[in-house]
Amino acid sequence: MKEIIVYTFLIFFLCSFIGYFIEVFWVYLNTKKFVNRGFLCGPYIPIYGIGALLILLCLMRYYNDPVVVFIVGIVITSALEYFISFLLEKVFHNKWWDYSDRPYNLNGRVCLRNSILFGILALFIIYFLAPLIFLLFSLFPFKVWKIVALVLFIIFMLDSIYSFIIAFNLRNRIIIAEELNEEKINKIPIIFEKRIKESIANFKAFPNRLLKAFPNIEREYHKTFEIMKNYKEQTKIEKKKNKNK
Repeated sequence: MKEIIVYTFLIFFLCSFIGYFIEVFWVYLNTKKFVNRGFLCGPYIPIYGIGALLILLCLMRYYNDPVVVFIVGIVITSALEYFISFLLEKVFHNKWWDYSDRPYNLNGRVCLRNSILFGILALFIIYFLAPLIFLLFSLFPFKVWKIVALVLFIIFMLDSIYSFIIAFNLRNRIIIAEELNEEKINKIPIIFEKRIKESIANFKAFPNRLLKAFPNIEREYHKTFEIMKNYKEQTKIEKKKNKNK
């Protein structure tokens, strides 16, 4: 049982790591910029790890039928992407990605192009990556992999805790931004300014990395976030001046 848990986590982590570089490379091809993609700070995107585990669990039995691997791979990964998008929106109050401008999309959460690419990725996992992973595991004894898994698990959990704090910070900013954009508040500058000062008082960090990783959020709330950031900086300066007096 221990071996199953350790090897499962290592496969999850490795595929999350590979998925991160796929995302970074894909964004670079489109923007010519290197962006630290993903929800977490480290170089791994869990949705790829979860997707890879589901593909291995469901599709290894169809090793001799690549058509089934491709089609079912599309279904599995598309369903996962749709569910994660829906979950993130409900928890964090905003869409983290939006394919509404792409043809053949479903509620902006999944689109045909990405689904086909994920189907190709399922073929890659079954016919290339899986044999490579099993070969890699055979190179070292289980004790070594257990230590590696423990270290990676600690790093992953610390990153997850920190990233969730930042994400909830972003969520609160989004809620406040929506409140501040209400027509009545915008028409009364004094109330607008007072509401912003009250809102940002407990913010500890500005979620710059998440905004760069998910430009959809940045585009929608950029102006209000900048106002919040400026007020926060002004508040710090005022506090320093008062201390010096």
